[in-house]
Amino acid sequence: QVQLAESGGGSVQAGGSLRLSCAASGFTYRSYCMGWFRQAPGKEREGVAHIETYGGNTDYADSVAGRFTLSQDNAKNTVYLQMNSLKPEDTAMYYCAAGTVPWYLTVARKCLAISYNYWGQGTQVTVSS
Repeated sequence: QVQLAESGGGSVQAGGSLRLSCAASGFTYRSYCMGWFRQAPGKEREGVAHIETYGGNTDYADSVAGRFTLSQDNAKNTVYLQMNSLKPEDTAMYYCAAGTVPWYLTVARKCLAISYNYWGQGTQVTVSS
């Protein structure tokens, strides 16, 4: 019932930019986080950026901080990942994910503490040198 659809991936030269989109549907929870993850061939999946959709707080991996920006459009149920100054090491399959936030969760960085159990199919990003 819950569906996440990523788009915006493609091929770009180093230093270029891409904007990824994730459209959510069928997800009726009021408090949830959405995150972007990526996985390169032969490497483990890693979190890239997360956002509290109800408050707008964001978290970024050190490897992308200052280059990537996560934003949301609640009216469209869509989150965006603006990727600037892309590097070859950013090449990966990028996945959008979502998870609910319990009301009793009091940690500051909630979107890093929850489990993500809704996933999109992924969109490929390839950065050439």
